[in-house]
Amino acid sequence: MDDCLLIDLNGSIATLTFNRPAKLNAISYELADAVLETLDRLETDPAIRAIILTGAGDRAFSAGGDIHQFSASVRQGADSAMRAFVRRGQTLTARLEAYPKPIIAAVNGLAYGGGCEITEAVHLAVASERAVFAKPEINLGMPPTFGGTQRLPRLAGRKRALELLLTGDPFSARRAYELGLVNAVVPHADLMDSARHLALRIIRHSPLAAAAIISAVTRGINQTIAEGLATEGEQFARLVPSHDLREGLDAWIERRPPAYGGY
Repeated sequence: MDDCLLIDLNGSIATLTFNRPAKLNAISYELADAVLETLDRLETDPAIRAIILTGAGDRAFSAGGDIHQFSASVRQGADSAMRAFVRRGQTLTARLEAYPKPIIAAVNGLAYGGGCEITEAVHLAVASERAVFAKPEINLGMPPTFGGTQRLPRLAGRKRALELLLTGDPFSARRAYELGLVNAVVPHADLMDSARHLALRIIRHSPLAAAAIISAVTRGINQTIAEGLATEGEQFARLVPSHDLREGLDAWIERRPPAYGGY
C-alpha cells in the first residue's frame, strides 16, 4: 500500500488523503484496499470520532477508478473484472455508507466516476468552489460500477440522475449542491477548515447517538416507511441502557453540558 493513502490523526478527527496526485488520485486496487484496512482500524479506535476524506494536490479529489489497472482485469474476462474491480469498488462505497462514525468528503477538485461515487456514498460532503463532478463511465462504454446507478438517483431523482449518467457531462460544485450530492460549497482555501468545522459540530454529541442515526438512515432509506420506523425504534432501544442516553437526559434536566462516553 506504501504511501497511496496518507493518514493524519488530529484530536478526534482522522483525515485520509488519496495520495496519487500524478494519477489524479485514481482509485487503484491498492488504494481501495488501503482505505478499507484503515477504516477497519479506525472503527475500533475510541479516540477517533469522525473521518475526513480528501485528495492530494489541487487538481483532483479522485478522477475515478484506475483505468489502466481495471482494463487489464476486463481483458481477463467478466469473472476477473467483477472480482477485482466491481466487488472491490462496491465493497468500498458500501463500507463508507454504513460506517458507524461520520465520514465527510472534502472534495478539492475533480470528482469523476469512482470519485463521484465515493462522494455519493459518504455521509456528508463539502466541496471546493473549484470542484467538478462527472459520471463519465458511458464514455468508456460501461455503466458506473461503484454504486453510481443506485445512489445518484436516490440523491438527485431519477430523471436528473439519468441525464448525468447518460451524457457523461461534467457539472459544477454548485450543481452538485443543488442535486444533494454535497452539503456546502466553499472557497477553495477554506475547504479543509470547513470540513473540520462540520466534523466538530457533530462530535460534540454522543458517538452512540451518531452511530444510531447513521444506521437508521442508511438502512431505512431503502425500506418502506413502516420498516424504517421499526429500524428507528430498534436503534433507540439499543441506546436505552447506555450511559450516553442517561447522561444526555440528566444533563438536560440539570441544565449542564453532557459528558458522553464513547464507542
